[in-house]
Amino acid sequence: MRPHLLTPAALLRRLSPDPLAAVGWCAVPVFALVLYTAMPQPAHPVFLSAGHFVRIGRWALVGLAFLVAWPVGWASRRPSPVLAVLLAEAVVARVCGDATWPLFLAADVLVFYIAVTRSRRAAAAAVVAVLAVWALAATVFVPGRAAFEVLTGPWSVLVVTTTVAWILGSWIRLRQDHAGALRAQAATQAVQAERLRIAREMHDMVAHSIGAIAIQAGAAKRAVDSQPDGVREALGSIEQTSRETLTGLRRMLGVLREAEAEPAPSTPAPGLADVDRLAATAADAGVRLEVRWHGRRRTLTPEIELAAYRVIQESVTNVVRHAGAAHCLVRVEYADEELSIEITDDGRVGATRNPRSGYGITGMRERVALLHGHFSSGPRAEGGFLVAARLPI
Repeated sequence: MRPHLLTPAALLRRLSPDPLAAVGWCAVPVFALVLYTAMPQPAHPVFLSAGHFVRIGRWALVGLAFLVAWPVGWASRRPSPVLAVLLAEAVVARVCGDATWPLFLAADVLVFYIAVTRSRRAAAAAVVAVLAVWALAATVFVPGRAAFEVLTGPWSVLVVTTTVAWILGSWIRLRQDHAGALRAQAATQAVQAERLRIAREMHDMVAHSIGAIAIQAGAAKRAVDSQPDGVREALGSIEQTSRETLTGLRRMLGVLREAEAEPAPSTPAPGLADVDRLAATAADAGVRLEVRWHGRRRTLTPEIELAAYRVIQESVTNVVRHAGAAHCLVRVEYADEELSIEITDDGRVGATRNPRSGYGITGMRERVALLHGHFSSGPRAEGGFLVAARLPI
């Protein structure tokens, strides 16, 4: 069996799943090299301690640089403790010598990282700590005139870099928070839009079918003694409508059941080709439905087909249930750039509509608006009700 060999990249991922942690550990030798070059190195390596030169070998100096730089490896996971260690090292370095600027630059990088990834309070505490230690190192451990020179000399640049690091990190954090809020808002809107879509689909499908079943059941009840054949016909219509409704519900539940291992078999969504079937349902309810086609009939996109069918279906359902009409006319006109739909009935002038039928009107208007179409509805002057929709194709 061949041994399983890990590539350097795979080994790095196994040792450190966090890419930022890997970057931190890679920065340790670089930071150690910078510290080593910044340390006092006369002809015979020495280290300044309490006003005395203490001889330290070159390799010992290298080891000391690595020891000082070692905490940087944990910077991505524990930035605040690492910052505290670096500041303590800066104070010690200031007492023993003058190689403190690399430590303060590393502290600035940590201030930036804390401002981006941690809370505002943590970022403010970090920048205050860095500036306080800088002021301590620049004034307490040097005599008066030298302190003034330090405050107005190159060390003052560290104040600017620390402040800039904090401001830049805070600005990036604000941008991230704003982007996160926008993503959350978009996700919420997507969920609400999906709920509205499901509600419209359920209303258009179930309300129409249940309304037709209720009317057919009432007709069968009235004819059970006098017209047995009519009862059988009504029961057959009820059975067919129930099966169609069940098929539609299964199709919708199959779409919603995303986690199912084997998705439910889908059936084509209804379209304008199914409009003629509404005539039979309306006839069973005592309404004569007439469908007139104008223009060259052709297959449109599924979204247009479904929206047009649902508008016609909901309008016919309202006519059957609320208008008290005997005749309903559906006009469908195919033009080059739009599909026009009109549904009119001869119901009573000012016929009282069911208050809940407003959901159907709202659903139709939303469907048409989603496709950038135009929708209108209202009573006609000569009697009855008019529903009109224009959908761009």
